[in-house]
Amino acid sequence: EVMMPGPAGKVMLMPEEDPTTDYIMVATGTGIAPFRGFVRRLFAEDTPAAEVYKGEAWLFLGVANSDALLYDDEFQLAKEQFPDNFRLDYALSREQENKKGGKMYIQDKVEEYADEIFAKLDNGAHMYFCGLKGMMPGIQDMLAGVCESKGIDYNEFIKGLKKKGQWHVEVY
Repeated sequence: EVMMPGPAGKVMLMPEEDPTTDYIMVATGTGIAPFRGFVRRLFAEDTPAAEVYKGEAWLFLGVANSDALLYDDEFQLAKEQFPDNFRLDYALSREQENKKGGKMYIQDKVEEYADEIFAKLDNGAHMYFCGLKGMMPGIQDMLAGVCESKGIDYNEFIKGLKKKGQWHVEVY
């Protein structure tokens, strides 16, 4: 008898009903693994999803240094082969600075594109988070600040994304 502990279910599955759906993927460290699977499914493997995908998959990865960029060769290849459908942004906390002159954390990199990300979410994009749970307070604070600057109620905004199945968090 084999026991398989751990998360189970459909939390990290991609909705494939609409091939124009945008995916915004935010990872720290080894949280990149599920998104490697997403990118492979959309751009490297012969899958029904890959044949029809017309949306944009946008990957944000936060790590300390560039030598910790897992699967970078695969992501660079996807970016090269599918420039209209795959975007890639890294937050390197020990090598980059945020707009305030501090370390560049994942929430800082995502915030650089807040207007574009909010527009995508308004248009039905799905946003995924995977990695260390310690990233979520920074992400939530940043999103709350962006909501405030746009005159949006943060709690209602997140509640709406969850209700529409656009908000996916799998952290540990």
